[in-house]
Amino acid sequence: MVNRRELNPESSPEAAYGARVRRLREERGWSQEELAEEVEYSSQHISAVETARKPPTLPFSRKIDIAFGVSGTAESFEREWREMRHGVLLEGFPEYVGYESRAVEIRLFQLGIIPGLLQTPEYARALADGDVWRGSIAPEQADERVAFLAGRQAALTRSRPPMVLVVMDESCLHHAVGGPEVMAAQLQWLVEVAALPNWLIQVSPFGIGARRPFNLPVNLLTLADRSVVAYAESQAQGYVEREMASVVPLLTAYHQLQAEALSQAESVALINQLRKGSP
Repeated sequence: MVNRRELNPESSPEAAYGARVRRLREERGWSQEELAEEVEYSSQHISAVETARKPPTLPFSRKIDIAFGVSGTAESFEREWREMRHGVLLEGFPEYVGYESRAVEIRLFQLGIIPGLLQTPEYARALADGDVWRGSIAPEQADERVAFLAGRQAALTRSRPPMVLVVMDESCLHHAVGGPEVMAAQLQWLVEVAALPNWLIQVSPFGIGARRPFNLPVNLLTLADRSVVAYAESQAQGYVEREMASVVPLLTAYHQLQAEALSQAESVALINQLRKGSP
């Protein structure tokens, strides 16, 4: 432990990958030598990947997945490697997803589009196709983006699912994505999810004006130890925040937003009104 190198997961996708390898290894009480034996790589290779001195490979990611028992899940290192390779995720987001899959409470605020965890496959596909049309990603990257989202959604259907609290700006309901049929199905899905016991969906109406505390999407995760992780992103970068001095004001603002938002019953009534008005 004397030569332990501190990691900055936000510095690059490779650093986030390496930090997660170290975290899962240490959670199991394994040394680098013990993990190396499990995956048939050298301990020097494990150290180099953990500290982002050596980029991970697909074969390495698959062996790490088997060692940690995360093959085919939202925490799959193969999935993270593919996203790093194709660059379809914002910096910082892979680290956030690792926390998201372990959170006991998830609080979301979204502007303009339906939050990812609530998107239907058709809605998600329409968004990805829009990025392809603009030339920001390739068609195969769109496929991986949609598959990655499906994995995140699947990770919530565990034996003890998290409580998910969502506040959507009213603009999310009016921003037409994928045409009338896609939007009608998306709104119907919101109504169905709102009926689940571990989901609370509220709409922040246009009328609250300046009392809305956020001008960017915000994600807040409560972990099993009751610590809170925040994630926010701009058009170009995502950022994970774990320092409570920075997270607590966001949590306070989120509670204030919930108080201003429509109740779930009022929100569902508004969604139904818009849904029935769809062709």
